[in-house]
Amino acid sequence: MKILAIESSCDETAAALVENGRQVRSSVVNTQIPEHQKYGGVVPEIASRRHIENIVPVVDAALQQADCTLAQVDAIAVTAAPGLIGALLVGTNYAKGLALAAGKPLIPVHHIRGHIAANYLAHPQLTPPFLCLVASGGHTLLVQVEDYTRFTVLGTTRDDAAGEAFDKSARAMGFPYPGGKYLDAAAHRGDPSRYKLPHPKVEGSSYDFSFSGLKTAVINLLHNAAQKGEAVAIDDLAASFQQTVCQVLTGHLERAALQLGVTAVAAAGGVCANSGLRASLEGMCARHGWGLYLPPLPLCGDNAAMIGAQAYYEYLAYQPAGMDLNAAASMDLEEAFTAPRRQPLPADWQQSPEEPQEIGKSLT
Repeated sequence: MKILAIESSCDETAAALVENGRQVRSSVVNTQIPEHQKYGGVVPEIASRRHIENIVPVVDAALQQADCTLAQVDAIAVTAAPGLIGALLVGTNYAKGLALAAGKPLIPVHHIRGHIAANYLAHPQLTPPFLCLVASGGHTLLVQVEDYTRFTVLGTTRDDAAGEAFDKSARAMGFPYPGGKYLDAAAHRGDPSRYKLPHPKVEGSSYDFSFSGLKTAVINLLHNAAQKGEAVAIDDLAASFQQTVCQVLTGHLERAALQLGVTAVAAAGGVCANSGLRASLEGMCARHGWGLYLPPLPLCGDNAAMIGAQAYYEYLAYQPAGMDLNAAASMDLEEAFTAPRRQPLPADWQQSPEEPQEIGKSLT
C-alpha cells in the first residue's frame, strides 16, 4: 500500500511516500528555520503563509522522487492534530482536496503517533508493545504503546516541554535559534559538574515532567552573574543543563520500564537528536539488557515519512475520514481520530516489513 503523507504542523512543510508502513520511497522537507531565526522562534502567521507557498512544490517533489503519480497512490495521509492551527489547516485542506480530486481514502494522523511510528521505519523488527519517550519542542510524554493504534499516556509535561526548555535556555546562553544543537555542541566541551541545577519533580505523579523551574534556574543564574559582573562558563552551564534534562527524561523512562516489566523501550521527537540523551538512553538499556529503538537523526524532527508510517496502521484499524475532517490545535494521544474500527481487517493489506531505504532529502 502506497501512502502519500503530508506534514505541516509547525514550521516544516513535508511530504513523503511510504509503502506498507515501513519503507520510505521518498521524503522531502522544506524548513522555515532561516526565516524564523530572526525572531528567535516560530511566528505562526509566517509559518502558515509559507506552508501555502511550499506545499504544492513539496508534494510534487515527493511524488517525483518516488517515481510515482498521484493515480498510483493508494491513500492520502495528513497530520491533522496537534500543532499550530493555521499551519495544520493548510496541510489538512490540501490533503482533503487531493483525496477528493483523486478519489483516494483520507487518513488523518495524530502528530505524536507519527513521531512514535518513526521507529517503525528504522527498525523493521519493532512491534508493539513497548514503552516510548516522546520529547520534542512542544511535547514531552511517556507512552505505553499497547498496539499500533492503542496508547496509554503514563506521564506528560505540566509546563514547558523538554525541547522548549532547551531552546529558551540556549537563547538565554546566547546561542542562535533553534538553540538545541548549539547547546549540544557546547555541552561536549563543558564540565557537567560545574553548576548544580534542580531536578524538577511533580508532586503526586512520578511520571509527569516539569522543566519550567529548570529553565528559570538557568536564566536566574545568568542574570545574577551579570548583575554581579561575574563571568559564566557557558560551555559548563550547557553541559550541566543538558545532563540534568537527560537524567530527568531517562529516569522517568527507567522507572516506568522497571515497574511495568518492559524490556523494549523507544524514544522519538526532536530532542532525541540530542547526543547526550541518546548516550544516556543507551547506557540505561545496556545496564538492564533492554532493547533500545531510536530513530535516525532525519526522522527525529518533523517529517512526513513518520506520518505515512502511522497512517498505514490507522487505515488498517479505522475507516477513512470524510470531507468534514477538520484540524485541531490540541488532541489527546489516546483519542486521536477514532472513527469506527474496521471489522474485520482487510486480509490483503497485512504487514510485510522491508529494509528501509535512505531517509531524509531536503528541499530548500
